[in-house]
Amino acid sequence: MKSKKRKLLLFAEDDEDDRLLVQSAFESVKAPFELYFAEDGEDLLNFLRHRGKYSDGKITTPDLILLDLNMPKKDGRQALREIKSEPELSCIPIIILTTSKAREDITSCYTPGANTFICKPQTYVELQMIAADFCHYWTRVAALPEKKQIEKSPKPDNTP
Repeated sequence: MKSKKRKLLLFAEDDEDDRLLVQSAFESVKAPFELYFAEDGEDLLNFLRHRGKYSDGKITTPDLILLDLNMPKKDGRQALREIKSEPELSCIPIIILTTSKAREDITSCYTPGANTFICKPQTYVELQMIAADFCHYWTRVAALPEKKQIEKSPKPDNTP
C-alpha cells in the first residue's frame, strides 16, 4: 500500500504569475504535493545542495522537479545538465514545463535525462488538466526513487 505522505515538488520558474497559476492549478485538483518554488536555475541548485538560504536543514530533497527552461542567472537547460551530472541528485525526476515547442529544446532536454517535456498550455483549464494528469501519473502510475537514497549521498562542497 502506498504512503499518503505528501511528496515534495520543487518548481523552478522565474515568472511570478506562472508560479501562482501552477500553484492554483495544483491546489484546485487537490494535488498530493507540497509545492516549493525556486526563482531561477541558480536558486534551484542552491535548494538542492542545501546552500545559502536553504542551508538551515529545514528543506528536504524534492521528490520531483518541475523546471522552466528560460530563466535568468542559470537557465533550465544548464540546471538540468548539472543536476543530471551529480550522482546524488541525478535520480530526481525532472519534468520540463515551458512555453517552448522547439524540437531542439525537446531533444536537448531528453538527452541529459529529463523525464518528461510539457509545453505550457494556453488556458487555465488546460493547466488544471495537466496538473490532474501529472498528479495521477507521478503518484499512482510511476515509481519514484526513495528519498533516503538521495539524502544519504554526500552533498558537494563546490558548485561546478
